[in-house]
Amino acid sequence: MRAVTRAGRFEIVTDEPETSGGTDTGPQPTDLLLASISSCFVLALAFVAKRLGVVLVGIEVRAVGSYDGPRFARISMSVTSDSPREVLEGLMPEAERLCYVSNTLNRQAELSIELG
Repeated sequence: MRAVTRAGRFEIVTDEPETSGGTDTGPQPTDLLLASISSCFVLALAFVAKRLGVVLVGIEVRAVGSYDGPRFARISMSVTSDSPREVLEGLMPEAERLCYVSNTLNRQAELSIELG
């Protein structure tokens, strides 16, 4: 159940918990999806803040998925920071526009699978 994937020059290990037949030596693919969207969004926020000369303090983005059978029915993100709320509110629209992962999930990219 363990897989090693190359992403650029990095190796990413994914696995399943021992209770699901895995070896628990890496995060589950669904955990990586949630990590992907939350990390993309925090980087988009940081990018917009830097471009506008805004300093963000203690920024954290958390993504939680709600399962519906073999898929997520909903993914919710929460953004917290020690920066003032109005600062974050000003950055959010542009960060939403720039985050590739959230844009991909919101617009349901076409997925094709073929044998190579």
